[in-house]
Amino acid sequence: MKISYIKGVSFGLTSGIITTLGMMVGLNAGTHSTLAVLGGILTIAVADAFSDALGIHISEESENQHTPKEIWESTIATFFAKLIFALTFVVPVVIFELQMAIIVSIIWGMLVLGIISFWMARSQKAPVWHVVGEHWIITLLVIFITHNVGELIAKNFGGLS
Repeated sequence: MKISYIKGVSFGLTSGIITTLGMMVGLNAGTHSTLAVLGGILTIAVADAFSDALGIHISEESENQHTPKEIWESTIATFFAKLIFALTFVVPVVIFELQMAIIVSIIWGMLVLGIISFWMARSQKAPVWHVVGEHWIITLLVIFITHNVGELIAKNFGGLS
């Protein structure tokens, strides 16, 4: 696979996992609303896919080392990887009660992140569990922080409509 596609897909999937899980956990902690979480997923899937695609586009351009074709390949791969993967989190929210959907989503995200990290570590001949562990720790930290931010928002602004 071309490096431009690998960059875009790996960036889009990783961002799709971490951003979507963080948003889901935070909104759940703050609202306990299936509608809010579902709306958040759909919003993240579209808006953040465009944002990440533009971010990778500008990043690749700023390196001044890639052809326009390679830049657009990374841009498009990022957009579709983020959009499609973020949308996979809709499935558990529609199928399960919200608390279970959050748990299923965390397991799903961690599984896919583990697979990406495993593949990356193997391709770089790096210690697999170091790479996987590092990425899982960062993701769990995001989940922990966004959960607490959601609870703080509910506590301090819960009466606002």
